[in-house]
Amino acid sequence: MTEATQTIAADGHSFSLNGHNVSYRFHVDKDTGDLRLDHFGGSITGPIPTDPEPVVDGWTGMPDRVRREFPDAGRGDFRVPAVRIRQAEGHTVSAFKYRSYKVVDGKPGLSGLPATFGSEEAKTLVVSLYDEYSDLEAALTYTVFSDLDVIVRSASITNSSDKSVTIESLASLNVDFPVEEFEMIGLRGDWAREAHRQRRKVDYGVQSFGSMTGFSSHLHNPFLALVHPSTTESQGEAWGFSLVYSGSFTIHVEKGSQGLTRVSVGANQLSWSLKAGETLTSPECVSVYSVNGVGGISRSLHRLYRNHLMKTSPQDRPVLLNSWEGLYFNIDQDRMIKLAEESAALGVKLLVMDDGWFGKDYPRTSDAAGLGDWIPNPDRFPDGLAPLVDKITAIKVANSSVTLRFGIWVEPEMVNPQSSLYQQHPDWVLHAGRYPRTEQRNQLVLNLGLPEVQEYIITSISTILNGADITYVKWDHNRGLAEIPSPSANHAYILGMYHVFDVLTSRFPDVLWEGCASGGGRFDPGILQYFPQVWTSDDSDAVERIFIQFGTSIAYPASSMAGHISSVPNHQTGRTTPLTFRAHIAMMCGSFGLELVPSEMKDDEKKAIPGLIALAERVNPIVLNGDMWRLSLPEESNWPAALFISEDGNEAVLFFFQLSPLVNHAMPRVKLQGLDGQAMYRVDGQGPFSGSMLMNLGLQYSFTTDYASKVVFLERV
Repeated sequence: MTEATQTIAADGHSFSLNGHNVSYRFHVDKDTGDLRLDHFGGSITGPIPTDPEPVVDGWTGMPDRVRREFPDAGRGDFRVPAVRIRQAEGHTVSAFKYRSYKVVDGKPGLSGLPATFGSEEAKTLVVSLYDEYSDLEAALTYTVFSDLDVIVRSASITNSSDKSVTIESLASLNVDFPVEEFEMIGLRGDWAREAHRQRRKVDYGVQSFGSMTGFSSHLHNPFLALVHPSTTESQGEAWGFSLVYSGSFTIHVEKGSQGLTRVSVGANQLSWSLKAGETLTSPECVSVYSVNGVGGISRSLHRLYRNHLMKTSPQDRPVLLNSWEGLYFNIDQDRMIKLAEESAALGVKLLVMDDGWFGKDYPRTSDAAGLGDWIPNPDRFPDGLAPLVDKITAIKVANSSVTLRFGIWVEPEMVNPQSSLYQQHPDWVLHAGRYPRTEQRNQLVLNLGLPEVQEYIITSISTILNGADITYVKWDHNRGLAEIPSPSANHAYILGMYHVFDVLTSRFPDVLWEGCASGGGRFDPGILQYFPQVWTSDDSDAVERIFIQFGTSIAYPASSMAGHISSVPNHQTGRTTPLTFRAHIAMMCGSFGLELVPSEMKDDEKKAIPGLIALAERVNPIVLNGDMWRLSLPEESNWPAALFISEDGNEAVLFFFQLSPLVNHAMPRVKLQGLDGQAMYRVDGQGPFSGSMLMNLGLQYSFTTDYASKVVFLERV
């Protein structure tokens, strides 16, 4: 077998990782034992010519002038290091040199961390390095998913000495790019305006973003795209980097003095004490290469996450109604039964009881009390949960053969000072000595780095799920970390959190779990390992959601998003938009639902809901499993559009929107992408039309108002 056909080719001097359209090549420098990157980009074969040795003339030496695979600190490379270790003597100098390698089939897991998985689809290279001066070992693990042009990497440090050291930072991935002009694309935001696309020039110096909140956060998503200035959504080279981690992180993009561009991705706030014999493993970073622009990155990531990251990605995503925006804390037994009956009459399949149902001695009638006490409020639910759930799940859904299902909201990582849990265990919250404990939303954060806290949460949620027929859990989280007791407590929290998630999702595999953190504050690949869908934003305004959902889709599949029809005027923006527009935006998500009280709807809207539910259920299988093509972006066009194409290519659904009215002016055509140019397609029953016509000439529709929308079905004949 030649190198050109091998997924991984290695000889102890040079290493070649190959996908269908990508090659990643590096070698061992014979003089220093340092790993040097040769190429990350389009597929190449055969030998690589030896580049001229950089001229050392000036302030910096050779380490600062070459493309390094695992750059250390303290030995003359003045760029951002991939690893910084405080040695037992107090300094931060390391000197890792190549020692050995091995190639294994499949994809090994990571102990205690979420990770991609695969068997015959993947091959893995492990490169071992050694620092002879500190007796520390490093292992760089690369897995190639060749069909997707994806390379996944993590790093680990093992302390083989008899002294403790501190790992101050450890990047999951470091890539040094050659002298070229680049731009970087990230997803920035805040509460209720997550995942807004930001594109900017990579200039000399360090451009970085990340999170210090303890979680991936609304502020910046753990994703980066690196592109050429000419790269667009559908054309040009693009590189994507996505960190499989839910804690604080940093992404550095540094253009050094020599013009080389370094990308470094990893967790931050580590300061991890590594005792003799112990190993620290970084989260893994997914990297992907595309010659088909940013959209090509997205489709590879989507397929990887659907098939090789989500442990469960249920195809049964029932249309739901959540009580929050309709009733807020004003819930009780009678109101929930009434809401269930109204929801079932519209064709809703799942009723979700949100916040306000728990707390005995400290009732949860507002956000000021009750968190941590996972006992039904006896005043509001005198019969407890099980009888309520039995009544609700006996209600027949209109125009269906099924009965209503029941779901519940929880926020188990938090506690109110006004709770029995806090009164009994004030030491269980994150705190720093005698410093005041900062409350936000009247709550504190339980320290999930403590095994007893992990066990309390697991037992509490298990008791709830074992006690009633609950088939859906919305797991919320409404603040960042503060008063962290030690530098390493952040990462310890995340490891404890993953343990809780792993136990509960394994113990209750038939429950549909939805992640939430004040909306999309923890929308990251690490969460998707356990929760196949995430509440994308607390902003349910349809216009705002176009930007949020299109932005989120750069890194995450639509199957992982949740979107609901809310009442108008919208609770966040005060905007009024048509019901069909709100519905069409929401059904672009894998989980579609409602966030309102049916009895308060206008009669014409109430009559329209069953038809919109039927449309959402028809769309849903394609959205869950299909490839997404962003045809026009809301940042660039008054007519955002997206096309979803089924896995087999036989069906597609087009979403087409108009934001502002266009008066007395011709409408633009929407050109489709991703179809078979030689095939014929029916478009909403008309045609057939050739794929080439649909992609090169396109379709034209007419709107007369603002906030207009259309859903179009294509069928291959």
